[in-house]
Amino acid sequence: MPSNADKIALITGGGTGIGAAVATELARQGWQVVISGRRLEKLQQLVTAHPGLANRLHPIALDVTDEAANQAVVAEVVRRFGRIDYAMLNAGDYAAFGAPDWDAHKFRYTVEVNLMGVVHGLSALLPPLQAQGGGHIAIVSSVAGYVGMPNAAAYGASKAALINLAESLKPELEQMAIKMQLICPGFIATPMTDRNDFPMPFRIPADKAAKRIVAAMASNRFEITMPRRFTMIMKLLRLLPYPLLFPITRKMLRRPKTPV
Repeated sequence: MPSNADKIALITGGGTGIGAAVATELARQGWQVVISGRRLEKLQQLVTAHPGLANRLHPIALDVTDEAANQAVVAEVVRRFGRIDYAMLNAGDYAAFGAPDWDAHKFRYTVEVNLMGVVHGLSALLPPLQAQGGGHIAIVSSVAGYVGMPNAAAYGASKAALINLAESLKPELEQMAIKMQLICPGFIATPMTDRNDFPMPFRIPADKAAKRIVAAMASNRFEITMPRRFTMIMKLLRLLPYPLLFPITRKMLRRPKTPV
């Protein structure tokens, strides 16, 4: 087994939030970590904020909605480092809207980033991982994929699709010596959740979530979740029959603003 100093990780959405926290945690443990994201300046800011890790954090711009760009980035990582041991497909976005303000363009964009971004990443990763004899892929979904919630139709649908995708691929990837893990966070303190204007129960810091993710990497667990109490609540909701579920989710509806 290679030491951590010989291990190479690629993290999409690595400039902020969970991606940045996992990247810095792996770098502290000796990994060489390629962090990608749409805005190169954000990635460079992360490197600047951790000068002691500058020789182990390697920023590269990537728009995950661009299939050719995914291919180019993975090829560049393999060219520079020789292999990819761990890929965390984490890039995502969130737009809160529902039936009253339905927006097909926002829905399509959410699916392009959250779902197709992972699909493009897999297309780029699977050939080199097969060629090197195996590897490790983690797909970042969300507990929002467990059950449909008001004002989160696009986000929840895209994350539910990722859960199904990971479940479908796991047995096949095992035959290719590629380990598949599914990461389903609840509310994590990130710039994305900072935009929420509603209470977020059991919200935890990104660095705490990152430590749990990194600790679980060496395990045989398929699903990695946090925080545990909120995950349990969401899993219980998923098990409820619809006549019991909908009265609960109905209470989550935003009340219409009173006309002035």
